[in-house]
Amino acid sequence: MINYKLKYIPNENLLNVALPLSKSESNRLLLISALAGISPELLTISKCDDTDAMLNGITTKDDYINVCAAGTAMRFLTAYFANCPGRGTIRLDGSTRMRQRPIAPLIKALREIGGDITYGANDGFPPLTITGTALKGGKIRLDASVSSQYISALLMIAPTFRESLEIEFNNKPVSIPYIKMTVSMMRRFGINVEMTDTSIKVEPGKYVVAERTVEADWSAASYWYELTSLSGRPVKLSGLKNCSLQGDSGISEIFTQLGVETIFEKEGVLLTPVTYDKSPLTIDLEDMPDVAQTIAVTSAMLDKPFFITGLSTLPSKETDRLSALKIELSKLGINVITGKDYISWNGEKSEVEEDISIETYKDHRMAMAFAPAAVRKNNLIINDIEVVSKSYPDYWDHLMKFGFNYCT
Repeated sequence: MINYKLKYIPNENLLNVALPLSKSESNRLLLISALAGISPELLTISKCDDTDAMLNGITTKDDYINVCAAGTAMRFLTAYFANCPGRGTIRLDGSTRMRQRPIAPLIKALREIGGDITYGANDGFPPLTITGTALKGGKIRLDASVSSQYISALLMIAPTFRESLEIEFNNKPVSIPYIKMTVSMMRRFGINVEMTDTSIKVEPGKYVVAERTVEADWSAASYWYELTSLSGRPVKLSGLKNCSLQGDSGISEIFTQLGVETIFEKEGVLLTPVTYDKSPLTIDLEDMPDVAQTIAVTSAMLDKPFFITGLSTLPSKETDRLSALKIELSKLGINVITGKDYISWNGEKSEVEEDISIETYKDHRMAMAFAPAAVRKNNLIINDIEVVSKSYPDYWDHLMKFGFNYCT
């Protein structure tokens, strides 16, 4: 395990960051392409642990597949292998944390339409033993309050069913923009999808060849918004689009309240610092929970009180992100209050020690959200820096170009 002690030394360079490509779009493109018979070698996709896990899953001939910490790959591959007659029996496993992340709603839905899946240890959680069958389709009801990935996994395999698939939601789905991303990409590849507020229907069909590239990752961009906010320096980010499939593109509006203006250009965006007020930030992140850590740390470092809601999915992510945020922000003198789906701070601060050490809990977003705080807190130590390989392998190299120095 490598730990970095970060020191920020401002420079005058206008950094142009080549962001990683969207892993959310990449994983969907990999699954759709597999069903369309398109070789992964023909795709332009992200290069990170999560995408590598998905790519390995759809290309390997092994009957034991370990996705490690890749939650999207676990959900998508579960559906994919359940619908692969003739592939044989697959044992799908993951990290210790993955074995604690729920998957029961997806398994229940797949079983209702003919899936042959059993739990390898604890009911409701990986590992899974999957024997592929020809799924029939039909109408199912799904608990969509835990993860939108259950819905996306079912939707993408649905065109190959004998009958149409209709999913009715027991409750309001979380992270709706990710479902809309899936629907949009399926339509791009020629599939008829009907979506309402309470259900989605997919007719049998055949995926056709379509655009095989994805855009840059807005979740990764959020850390550069944070850096611009805290440093007062402009940054260029390549590969981002104004009309994005990614829900996290909403940070361009949120960060106007945190001192950053977004100027869309031909090749991406220019982030420029602007004035902001320190009135409390109140925001609902139900549609974009992956930026919760970024928003909380940025607001705290700006001495801007906050009340962030819509975070009910955070406890079941790579770590319990609400608990992790509470513990690590307290090391910076920020004593937050957390509830079932919120985190808040009233602006009061306590004294802190030098050389603050931030734990990352094997969570890439903990590392990337807290590292920019070193702009305001020199000698901040980030533990287990390798976790960023899950989504943004070049993160530390890019920070060095921005003006960060480090020692181990």
